[in-house]
This record gives sequence, C-alpha cells and structure tokens, in this order.
Amino acid sequence: MSNLERKWYVIKTISGQESKVKSYIENEIRDNGFQEYIGKILVPIEKVIQMRKGKKVYREKVHYPGYVMVEANLDGEAFHAIKNVPGVINFLSEGKGNSAIPIPMRKDEVNKMLGTIDQLSENYDINIPFVVGETIKVIDGPFSGFNGTIERINEEKRKLELAVLIFGRKTPLELNFTQIEKI
Repeated sequence: MSNLERKWYVIKTISGQESKVKSYIENEIRDNGFQEYIGKILVPIEKVIQMRKGKKVYREKVHYPGYVMVEANLDGEAFHAIKNVPGVINFLSEGKGNSAIPIPMRKDEVNKMLGTIDQLSENYDINIPFVVGETIKVIDGPFSGFNGTIERINEEKRKLELAVLIFGRKTPLELNFTQIEKI
C-alpha cells in the first residue's frame, strides 16, 4: 500500500464500454507501474430478474451506464494515463476543456456507492412486465389454463392479485409473477 492519498473520482465513458475501460485501466496500472497512484476501479453492477416466456432470467445490468469509479491520486502521469485509455471521455470535473479540474466524490457519496455495490449484488430487482387491468393466463397451480385480469401488483411480496372467472363468477387469486404469462 502506498503513502499517497487517493480519492474517488468518476470517469465518464462511452456507454456500454464500462467493463472494457476498467480492464484497460487495470492493464495500464500493471504495464506502467501506477499501483502507487491508482487503487480500486469499480463498475457498479446490479443483478436483475426478468420474466421471459414465464421463466425467470437473471442478468447483470450496469447501475450507472457511462460511468466508472476510480480510486486514485491524480498527481503525475496517472491523470493522463487514465484520460488516454480507449473509451474514456473525461473525468467529471469543474470547468471545460483542458483547464477542467477533476472533482473527487464526497465522502457520503463514496460510502453510499460502496454500500450500494454490496446491496446490489445481494438484492435482486425484478422487472414487472405486467400492468393493472391486463388480461393474463395462469400457467401454474390449480387454476392453470384460466384467464384472469390483474387487479393489483404487490412488488414487495412479488405477487399479483387477479380476478379469474370460474363458473361465471369472479374469483380472487394471489399468484407469483412466475405463475402467469401474457396472452
């Protein structure tokens, strides 16, 4: 570990290139001996569950598209080494052009980011492809094959409340997102 004080900075990158930029910076550190100046490089990722054809599909999504966070001391050549990495647009900074001075992240932003990264890898968000009032088909459970109308979506419990027509009467049901599909 070095004696140099490092601060967290935000690098603006080409969207979709965040992981490549991280990899290029890591190569730059290794090849040019910037270990003393550059510490951690983060691309915050969140795990998302999407429903596709009634099945859960897990995928990773960049939490801040177009941004990479880097812990660095920007004295000396480290600033130029990072800035010249392919895919890097610029540091978030005050001012414009070559006179722009990169702004370090505030301590509370860093803590939130580091805490958020831990949270994101543990918690799954689910994209809800359904809306209230939509007609759906039950594909699992004792009411499989019946059509129903979504009356309420409970995101916390990850359940839907439906009204299914059984013997000519509306019957309320509570089902998981995985038990239904769009018609």
